[in-house]
Amino acid sequence: MSEETTIDKIDFQAEVQQLLNLVIHSLYSEREVFLRELISNASDACGRLRFESLTNPDMLESEHTPAIELEIAKRPKTITIRDNGIGMTREEVAENIGTIARSGTKRFVEALTGEQSEDANLIGQFGVGFYSVFMVAERVVMKTRKAGTAKDQGVVWESDGVTGYTIEDQSIENHGTEIIITLRKDAKEFADTGQVSSVIKKYADHISVPIRLRAAPTAKKEEEWELVNDGSALWTRARKDISDEEYDNFYKSLTFDFENPLLRLHNRVEGRLEYSALVFIPAHAPYDLWDADRQRGIKLYVRRVFIADDTKNLMPSYLRFVRGVIDSDDLPLNISREFLQKNKQVERIRAGVVRKILGELKRVAKKDSEKYQTFWKEFGRAFKEGITEDEDNRQSIAELLRFATTKSESDEQTESLQQYIDRMHEKQDAIYYITADSHASAQGSPHLEIFKKHDIEVILMSDHIDEWVVMHLTEFQDKPLKSIAKGDLELDWLESEEKTEEQPDEKVEALVGKLKDVLGSRITDVRITSRLTDSPACLVVGDYGLSRNLTRILKATGQSSYNVPPIMEINPNHQIIQNLVESDDNLDDWAHV
Repeated sequence: MSEETTIDKIDFQAEVQQLLNLVIHSLYSEREVFLRELISNASDACGRLRFESLTNPDMLESEHTPAIELEIAKRPKTITIRDNGIGMTREEVAENIGTIARSGTKRFVEALTGEQSEDANLIGQFGVGFYSVFMVAERVVMKTRKAGTAKDQGVVWESDGVTGYTIEDQSIENHGTEIIITLRKDAKEFADTGQVSSVIKKYADHISVPIRLRAAPTAKKEEEWELVNDGSALWTRARKDISDEEYDNFYKSLTFDFENPLLRLHNRVEGRLEYSALVFIPAHAPYDLWDADRQRGIKLYVRRVFIADDTKNLMPSYLRFVRGVIDSDDLPLNISREFLQKNKQVERIRAGVVRKILGELKRVAKKDSEKYQTFWKEFGRAFKEGITEDEDNRQSIAELLRFATTKSESDEQTESLQQYIDRMHEKQDAIYYITADSHASAQGSPHLEIFKKHDIEVILMSDHIDEWVVMHLTEFQDKPLKSIAKGDLELDWLESEEKTEEQPDEKVEALVGKLKDVLGSRITDVRITSRLTDSPACLVVGDYGLSRNLTRILKATGQSSYNVPPIMEINPNHQIIQNLVESDDNLDDWAHV
């Protein structure tokens, strides 16, 4: 080894050690997934080299045929996985080896519960990537060299998965990556070619890169390579030829999830624009669903050549939980990320896939309400963002919204806007709602009193996003959405008995004037209301003012907002108001209660 060789030893951070320990113990029954992850990484490396070499042909050092090879040795018990993909530089190894090193590790560890099955699902969502190998390995050596770099630019990474790892420079003949796994004593089943072959067929049969397997050659015998995978991309096959098990295994290999997906959609579009899409909705929301920097889950292929993942151009933010692949026949192979952002074909593909997803959700909502309710429970709050983001599909999204109402037996959001309309009073011409910081606050609002008395249903909105939903969704099926805490409700269609039975006398009018004087600039107006039956007074805002709930939200997030003071409405039939009419000695105190 050259005297200039640099060896760095890096200790694992405390949360990384904790996560590795959980990986080893929580996923004991799922240990075969380490092969799934490593083969997926190798396939991506081959795809990236093919893609980058289109614009940089010098990266290919010779005639290049992508391949993944696995060798199994009995003594010592080792598995060697190698690919001739793009490889990594020393800096890339230090920065990227295993997603375990990313910034969300600490938050993820804090989310773990200690319950084995729940933690297994969380670990699958997080994606422990390369480090899943330590479920079966007592030691791992990785040798890699970036395509297009000199042979003396190779890197060797080594770790026992306990204390830390070392990185050193080393001359490596071929570009790509080789991983040598020394198996633990309790993982000897993976030293069997038959077992490894079955795992490959289960999780990686669809991978287009050839996967070859053999027992390691010995002094007595030279083993033959066996091609293990079918290599036909699953999404290119006809739906009738694909079993549910094949779909589920593909989903798991794509996402590293341990559960089957909740929904899937597979379609082929032909004509002026040709592409295949195979997308899934997981059974559970990822732990980082609300992380603005989380990766999107759609992989882009062009004629089965991997182009990019984590692209935000193929799926809108409100569908960020959707996972899958889109394979275009029309896009150029040398497409850049900048091109993706501006390309009309990409926009049309995205629009088509989104329409299909919304159509499938409508079908499920109609045919299988229980499954749709599972979807809504997991992803409903994120999905509501579509009302604000996707003007073209706003009405379709609105059909899929679910809310709790005053008719609901719990705070579970189960009622659609169409169901609300179907139950409307025959004279009712608006969809009534109230927003609040919690379901209990909405349910207990005095603004509901007149509606409860007449059995008029009101939608109870308590998600933060609901404030923005009602800003953008102003009507549904030609029925305006109207806040019961804003403006004049114009409830003339209700029975006349709910109006003040007599015109307010001079004393009530005088009280209104005095309240205006006492409260001054803290209110916009004081007026008599018919919306209250049990409470003496309430505060409302004008038709175009910010709701009190939205004002609280903006203030809590440090955003300044200008809002006009509220309007005070009083119930002249309430005993407190009548007492004030007769004697206003304590008016100043009562007005500020």
